Amino acid sequence: MSLGDEHGSRGDDDGYGGSGQTRTRYPDSAGDPYGGARRGGRSSSRSLITVVGVVVLLIAAIAFANRGGGDSGSSDGDGERAEAAPTAASGEQPVETKAGGIPSGFAQDEQGAESAAANYSVVLGSADMFNTDRRREIVETVYAPDVAAERQAGLDKAYSSEEFLTNIGLDKDGAAPRGQTFVSRVIPVGTKAKSASAESASVEVWYTSLFGLSGDGSRNPVTESWYTTTYELKWVGGDWKVIDFKQKDGPVPVGRDQTASTADDMTKAVEEYGGFTYAR
Repeated sequence: MSLGDEHGSRGDDDGYGGSGQTRTRYPDSAGDPYGGARRGGRSSSRSLITVVGVVVLLIAAIAFANRGGGDSGSSDGDGERAEAAPTAASGEQPVETKAGGIPSGFAQDEQGAESAAANYSVVLGSADMFNTDRRREIVETVYAPDVAAERQAGLDKAYSSEEFLTNIGLDKDGAAPRGQTFVSRVIPVGTKAKSASAESASVEVWYTSLFGLSGDGSRNPVTESWYTTTYELKWVGGDWKVIDFKQKDGPVPVGRDQTASTADDMTKAVEEYGGFTYAR
């Protein structure tokens, strides 16, 4: 993926609603978001957006470490539109097993591959990735054994960089400042299987992400971004595992003029609203 600030560079020919930026009104009351003065617009958070693009997913962190990989394009270039395949209830029973708290035991079919990709997106984009022990457990669970060790090394390097952690407002151990809550979440919007067989699958996950620090005095308030990641999956040991990826920006919807929530409201929401297990 590209590490540049491409979110604000989409032109009118983007095909996704003009600028591709989300318009947000910030509250006029003192102290939000989250440190007092009214913010002037998304351009003031370019550095945060760049970092968000790096850490939204585990795979994006690898790109940060290696300065390469990914695809920032927004089209396959074939000029054809695939028929819509809504991510709707299929009648299939969702997975009931978990490995290290991560959904597992997906069906060996197209829907199982889509469900695996969606669930893996969530855990790879979570705040748990900033905890060394938990990160290593996640990598061992979602990646195929023959690529996990290599991915682990790149991620450990990325997430242990003090400069990297400082840029997003965390200390050298990946902890948020006192009185603030670190937010890193991925929310899948839909999935699409580009190809699928009994042994391999290529699945696109379109998602929005929340990233930043909530709490009074935060210089990196929680913002949203949009991406699509294509996961290459392999059937290994009775489950789908990640072997490769490709990530691109968007599609980005036009945002409504909504007032940003206060630090207290954002922190409360993060603490009270849990995530989901996704099943196709």
